[in-house]
Amino acid sequence: MTKRILVLDDNQDILDIVYETLTYEGFEVQSTSSSANVIALAETFVPDLVILDYRVAGVNGGDMCLQIKSHPRFKNTPVIIYSAYINNNDELFAYGCDGIINKPFDLTELVEKVNGLLNFNQA
Repeated sequence: MTKRILVLDDNQDILDIVYETLTYEGFEVQSTSSSANVIALAETFVPDLVILDYRVAGVNGGDMCLQIKSHPRFKNTPVIIYSAYINNNDELFAYGCDGIINKPFDLTELVEKVNGLLNFNQA
């Protein structure tokens, strides 16, 4: 069964690169640049993993992570936050995320983190 990944980033270039990379790796990917519709999109797409940019217009990815983790349907869904602005990963883990990637990031690191969290959740 193909794993589904939801990606939020307001930088279209990053969204495109992440989409292409994860699609190439065999994942079904839904991406959005709008934080306003992430929960609604998650409810219809039902992702196996969510990737959030920490700095998104209108909200921070940490707050979005808290919303996802407090949703009964997605409380066990792994969430990765990526950011160029955080020097202390403990700040991001305090939001309940399952993984952190510092920007700029290597696409290999992204794929390994995604696979690691999806395989961990299957076990």
